[in-house]
Amino acid sequence: MWDKYIETIEAAWEDRSLLQKEDTQSCIREVIEMLDKGKVRVAEKNGSEWTVNQWVKKAVILYFPIQGMETIEVGSLEFHDKIATKKNYKELGVRVVPHAVARYGSFLSKGAILMPSYVNIGAWVGSNTMVDTWATVGSCAQIGANVHLSGGVGIGGVLEPVGASPVIIEDNCFVGSRCIVVEGVRVEEGAVLGANVVLTKSTKIYDVTGEEEVEYKGYIPANSVVIPGTRMKKFPAGEYGVPCALIIGKRKPSTDLKTSLNDALREYGVSV
Repeated sequence: MWDKYIETIEAAWEDRSLLQKEDTQSCIREVIEMLDKGKVRVAEKNGSEWTVNQWVKKAVILYFPIQGMETIEVGSLEFHDKIATKKNYKELGVRVVPHAVARYGSFLSKGAILMPSYVNIGAWVGSNTMVDTWATVGSCAQIGANVHLSGGVGIGGVLEPVGASPVIIEDNCFVGSRCIVVEGVRVEEGAVLGANVVLTKSTKIYDVTGEEEVEYKGYIPANSVVIPGTRMKKFPAGEYGVPCALIIGKRKPSTDLKTSLNDALREYGVSV
């Protein structure tokens, strides 16, 4: 189905002189339009695993050099950029509060709500998900349905290397205020991140609910309740606390998001 697009984009990736050809540029722009409309996406879930569509990421990267800088006027506001902002929110069934900005080439599902926030090209935002005030959804990040990204949340973007996985927040997650999730970390379905949790590829994640800790790296298991923590590490100058993340409990499958969050607050004292 995508063979003609893949062939053209892979050829241009290897030989950038092909970007001068009209048919190559047309192919790239068609892929970005499909991204914008949700017909293709940077990463897709197959069973329990996620697959990165590298050719789509390559199309995003190749889109920049074929675009010229333009002045974009929105009322009294002026921007100067290569990529337009999204339009037709009413037709999409998306609520967008001033001054939220979503870039063309990102996809917003029906029922999504953008408070003053930012969604970058290649990102996917699922249905009934709220991107709260001053939250950012980086390039190619994948945000599931019924997710709440609280105020000031930073979801990192990734374009290169093309094989690198984007940040993935699966369905029904709650990401607390000022959390940072970057470097392709995956937060599995139903997880709750308390305020100020920082997750990178190298962040140590410890499940401390049992008699012995269980260590994870690069992902948060489904339905986990997570808070920020520290672990002691020796350096030449002495021993210091290094940030980590602590899994302190599990959401109950019988409860909905609101009830489960209340449970987390009451049972674990998690700030969100």
